Amino acid sequence: MTEYTYILAYIQDHSQEIKRLLGLERQQFLGLIAYGKLLKENQNKEIEKSKTRLIKKGGGNKAKLSKEEQIILMLVYLRHYLSFQLLGIMFKISESSAHNIFNYWQSLFEGNLPASLFD
Repeated sequence: MTEYTYILAYIQDHSQEIKRLLGLERQQFLGLIAYGKLLKENQNKEIEKSKTRLIKKGGGNKAKLSKEEQIILMLVYLRHYLSFQLLGIMFKISESSAHNIFNYWQSLFEGNLPASLFD
């Protein structure tokens, strides 16, 4: 099981603080997490259809952050505009990983959410 970052543990323990930290109500946040997981699963299915495998499924490096933590990283950036260096420190990943995670989830949500929710 993945070791959760401090911010995810804090959100789970202090659900009343979600609005202040991420700019979303608790139900919106939970819905966004569920929708993000669904989008990622659908994207993985599409990629799998056209992929010629060289490496056995499940091989390769495992993600250091869970999907929830990755979405939280994106929301923290959008809410507070921290540098990717600082986000990397907060989530115990490299600056470039923070940048890549943000760009991945932003592009995934960008075409699938109304602009007013994403701004």
